[in-house]
Amino acid sequence: MIIVTRLNGTRFAVNPDILERIHESPDTHLVTLDGAAYVVRESLVEVVELIAEYRASVLRRAQDLPRVSGYPLSLVPPAEEEPHNPDPRNGR
Repeated sequence: MIIVTRLNGTRFAVNPDILERIHESPDTHLVTLDGAAYVVRESLVEVVELIAEYRASVLRRAQDLPRVSGYPLSLVPPAEEEPHNPDPRNGR
């Protein structure tokens, strides 16, 4: 979640994954996927930076998780080549 400030000074947290767009005209508007709109004090550049920092923190936390024997945790699974023998019964 990122924390932003309404024009009246109250602060609230919003999930950046549900933001559809952000625009300035001149106030900054956050528009969610369901159409809800929020006007905030932060500039467009500041909101984008908050989102980048949030996503970087998620990746850092994931990298800090302990490895479990037999089930390695990684951000990107290793590429495994599968034999190309399509089975016509199941479409694979």
